[in-house]
Amino acid sequence: MILLSNREPSRDQQLRAAVYHAGDGAVVSGTDALQAQGIPLSPSRRVHVLIPVGRRIASHEFTWLERTSRVPPPVVVDEIPFAPPARATIDIARHERDPDRLRRLLTLPVYYGLCTAEQLRDELDAGNQRGTSAVRQTLRSLGSLRDTYQQGVARELLGGVPLPPPLWNVTVCDSRGRRLGVVDAWWDEVAFGWILDPMTARSDSPVVNHLPLTGAGVTLVRTTPSRLRGDADSVARELTSAFAAAARRRRPKVQALTEVAA
Repeated sequence: MILLSNREPSRDQQLRAAVYHAGDGAVVSGTDALQAQGIPLSPSRRVHVLIPVGRRIASHEFTWLERTSRVPPPVVVDEIPFAPPARATIDIARHERDPDRLRRLLTLPVYYGLCTAEQLRDELDAGNQRGTSAVRQTLRSLGSLRDTYQQGVARELLGGVPLPPPLWNVTVCDSRGRRLGVVDAWWDEVAFGWILDPMTARSDSPVVNHLPLTGAGVTLVRTTPSRLRGDADSVARELTSAFAAAARRRRPKVQALTEVAA
């Protein structure tokens, strides 16, 4: 493959050159694989390519060729073979030393609906165990990956909204201490809750579980992941408006129990 230009090659050209250089059966992994499948990540310095374990070929200036006995079935995007999301994520995670970046990385494919937490754990168990200790510990500590990442995005959004800071992960009870429901964010002074809801409205939606909250007079805003990611300005306006409405009415007699420290 020859570049007919004196300009620096684009990332797409680097990807195609890396696959051509690595030969049949090669699969691009790492950040390029996740980006190709819908996760907005900056590319790494080198293209990470998985090749069959018996192939003898050297890495190039912008390629990192990793030999493996488990080259995965590729996900082909624009004629380039990419590793499936769980494999690409674990391939990056094994080499990530920063705890905060590792934590965010492991939540991304779950949040974007590309794989499940169980698939990440299965991939971790099936692959090379070198460098997996921190990854395994982080996966155990995260619990619900989707909720963890959504709350991170929600906290960032609230940083630009003119509201007082809320409590997080709160169980709301009536005046007798009977449980009414759980909210992700809670403004106790006005009894206003925000629920980060991954479900769509249907007959078995969690909205049914929220009826005791609204029945007790709690003001609620429910936000789906797609709106949290793609319609942040509208969500911010909705929260501000709901808080103002909650402040105007008489506060209902409910109380909050914080499940996890903010």
